Amino acid sequence: MTSTTSSSPICLGIPLPVVTLNRVVLLTGIIAAIVLQQPLVTTVLFFIILSAVVFGKKGSLIFIIGSRLFEKQNLNAATEDPKLMRFNNSIAAFLLGGAQLAFLLGAPIAGWILSGFVAIAAAIALSGFCFGCFLYYQFNLQRFKFFGQSQK
Repeated sequence: MTSTTSSSPICLGIPLPVVTLNRVVLLTGIIAAIVLQQPLVTTVLFFIILSAVVFGKKGSLIFIIGSRLFEKQNLNAATEDPKLMRFNNSIAAFLLGGAQLAFLLGAPIAGWILSGFVAIAAAIALSGFCFGCFLYYQFNLQRFKFFGQSQK
């Protein structure tokens, strides 16, 4: 799901160091929230990810920070399709949004479970298998089977 073209400019894709930063932020943020029993940390993560989903790279605090923090590494880094990143962030936003509702409705166990799904997916992705990428591929495969090739 990632492009390994090292000459591609940052504007064409999300550099992998930024993708990795996104996963690390989600994983460490949720672990910290669980350890500290502070749902507010997951709320902050929810709004950070939601902004990236709604506004793309321009609205992603993680992309903005990662672009500056890893500026030199990003120049020659492989990239990930922005659509794939937005899809993965959409899943995380959906789960973290559900967690926020659970916390507000007095069901903290459900909130921690939903948050935990995001942390587990981020940890698995950091270890080399992107579950969201797999879902993205399956979604597009099924869409193609039902509707044929998309018209762009």
